[in-house]
Amino acid sequence: MIKYIQAFAFCIFMQPIFAQKITSEFIYEKAPFPSCHASTLEETPRGIIASWFGGTAEKDKDVGIWVSRLEKGKWTAPVEVANGVQNESLRYPTWNPVLFKMPKGELILFYKVGPTPSTWWGMLKRSKDNGLTWSAAEKLPDGIYGPIKNKPVMLKNGTLLCPTSSEDQGWRVHFEMTKDGGRTWSRTEAINDGKEFSAIQPSVLFLPDGRLQLLCRSKNGLILESFSGDQGKTWSALKATSLPNPNSGTDAVTLQDGRHVLVYNHVTKESQAWGGRRSPLNVAISKDGQKWDEISVLENEPKAEFSYPAVIQTKDGKIHITYTWKREKIKHVVIQL
Repeated sequence: MIKYIQAFAFCIFMQPIFAQKITSEFIYEKAPFPSCHASTLEETPRGIIASWFGGTAEKDKDVGIWVSRLEKGKWTAPVEVANGVQNESLRYPTWNPVLFKMPKGELILFYKVGPTPSTWWGMLKRSKDNGLTWSAAEKLPDGIYGPIKNKPVMLKNGTLLCPTSSEDQGWRVHFEMTKDGGRTWSRTEAINDGKEFSAIQPSVLFLPDGRLQLLCRSKNGLILESFSGDQGKTWSALKATSLPNPNSGTDAVTLQDGRHVLVYNHVTKESQAWGGRRSPLNVAISKDGQKWDEISVLENEPKAEFSYPAVIQTKDGKIHITYTWKREKIKHVVIQL
């Protein structure tokens, strides 16, 4: 059994290297909700801020968007900052918050509201004080969802490129663009038909040759990728990578030195009987977005769920990761290469 576990954990890594884990902590020990999922995090002048959805359980009407800030080495108590209340008699669940700090501007909280992922719509709130207070909710235009799970990226031309996807006609990836902080929008068509490849929740990487690369979740058993040579306007056909994906969310980021970090569940179809669909949770690094080396295993408890990671690099070079811990808590990990 030990040999088998080692084999699937390292099957694609040629030269394993390891990162130093500086911090591993829960953002909260107790909260007003029993279940949580889909965390996001961002760096602000006040420090790190995290958000997630929490309530009785995913899809329940009481699920709201919660926020906590890391201040003086401790996380503040979770505060609900958005919900799906429509009127006195109607409330929908909220989903998948995404935080993004505009350069020299406001902090934006994107999220979704609606009965299901196939019928939800995009919303956002703004903060001018780095997450202390928030504006009234703004509904995004029809057909615009905002970044669906993973963070947007700011292009050199000032366009905020939002990786997103839809689930109403199969799982399909598209991109949305705004140059004014989410006040006006444009979008691409879906880059896949949802049939050959079922894909959602992309992340965007910056390659040395100027191209963009996306990595995304799929129902095809592998992480999928695509490339853009025109700053996200058009994309190559999706194709499978060598990285396994057990239909679980991933996230990735391009580091300051040009390397890329990916957080994902390295679970193959063959290994699911041992670890389940969302354990272990792994971190890998790549120079070119093609060959990946393992640097850390964040969690490795059989049959448990460790999922939906979010990853950023802060100005000091450290890598911050948050993820769902057994649907009970949100965990925060800091690693140093």
